Amino acid sequence: MLEQNQQNDPVNSPEIQEIILSNRIGQIAAELAKRLNIAPERALELFYTSKTCANLHDKSTGLYLYGNLYVADEFMREKEY
Repeated sequence: MLEQNQQNDPVNSPEIQEIILSNRIGQIAAELAKRLNIAPERALELFYTSKTCANLHDKSTGLYLYGNLYVADEFMREKEY
């Protein structure tokens, strides 16, 4: 019964998952804009072209399970090296 409810849960649809991820990326970019003292649009551009963003989209890395501040920290570490 529980498995059937999870299958019917609209939150599990790919469209909803993409909306959730897009929202998270916006929040991460806003945090990076604050940390780097740059425009949010520039922070979004930098994040989208980063390995960290690719890892966030790749479910096999598990990065999507971590909070937005952790992901922002990962981006900052990536840019240090």
